[in-house]
Amino acid sequence: MTGSEKKYTNKSKLTVLTITRVALLAAVICVLGPLSIHIPISPVPISLGILGIFLAVYINGWLYGTLSVLIYLLIGFVGVPVFSDFTAGITKLAGPTGGYMLGYIPLALIAGFFIAKFENKIPMHVLGMILGTIVCYAFGTAWLAISLKMSLPAALMAGVVPYIPADIVKMVIAIGIGIPVRNAIRKIM
Repeated sequence: MTGSEKKYTNKSKLTVLTITRVALLAAVICVLGPLSIHIPISPVPISLGILGIFLAVYINGWLYGTLSVLIYLLIGFVGVPVFSDFTAGITKLAGPTGGYMLGYIPLALIAGFFIAKFENKIPMHVLGMILGTIVCYAFGTAWLAISLKMSLPAALMAGVVPYIPADIVKMVIAIGIGIPVRNAIRKIM
């Protein structure tokens, strides 16, 4: 088996190391997700869950990073308090902030795709994270507007505008942590 064949085979197999990384990054999201800050103008708290998602796709790639997100959502769905403010369950997913949490899935797919496709181009990573976050905001804003019977502009002001600076900071942190950790993992694999 040549080096390139071995490299392809290792990437295509679901190894114990890959499963461990998926579980570990799901755990990171579970730790960061409940950490939240409430702001008085919105029912939506600022959560560190998105930082965990960005780290998951940097370290695990788009497919396994998204799998980490799905595991996180499933853990919260079954009742483990991993959502913002240490909450859990179907009522949280069906509540005003549920759209943002479901938006985590396309966020991971889009950001992860850009990070994988444009390996060493940080501006493209940022673009992917921004586009993914916009889709997440779209899911969340629509759900917020419907569940609280708000107008779309009111939902945008309550669920998007105040969060943009914090999400930019999360992107910067994810780049600062994600790239070195991903590179370190690649050296030992």
